[in-house]
Amino acid sequence: MKANEIKKGAVIQVDGQTIMVKQVQVQSPSSRSGNTLYKVRGSHVVSRQKFERSFKGEEIVEPVDFLRRAVQFLYRDDDGCTFMDNESYEQYIIAKDLIEEELEYISDGLEGLTALIANDLILGIELPATVLLQIADCAPEMKGASASARSKPATLSTGLVVQVPEYLSPGDLIKINTETGAYMSRA
Repeated sequence: MKANEIKKGAVIQVDGQTIMVKQVQVQSPSSRSGNTLYKVRGSHVVSRQKFERSFKGEEIVEPVDFLRRAVQFLYRDDDGCTFMDNESYEQYIIAKDLIEEELEYISDGLEGLTALIANDLILGIELPATVLLQIADCAPEMKGASASARSKPATLSTGLVVQVPEYLSPGDLIKINTETGAYMSRA
């Protein structure tokens, strides 16, 4: 596979190490003869160390075969987070630091989670495109506030902080885009 085909969530082999891709940033060339660069950020699957490298668009990278399995979040403890396969009921434990960013969107009963599994080892969790979360804390609702562009920070039930319209109040259920972390609408 070419570097310009790498997407977030892919698993690739680089210098004999397996890398879980968390972000791909495209850098356009500044001159005519320059190459478009694909800056890949991720983490080593085994050591959990951060990985960052730029590839030219035509550079060849080796993809790693892995399974995508629908899972359900069960619980979180000191060892990590436990997920259960929706079909086989097999349980997988993944270290909290490996899915630190995803944890801010995961709440009890969340549907649409997918585990990435290679060699019976869970590599990561893919979130659905949107999630519904409850506002735990924010500034009080402003009486007479319209649905204008003014916003305020709100802390959600998972600890995630997002900007929301000022007419929302604690207890409201809202829809969040998991790709951008932005408020979309009331649920």
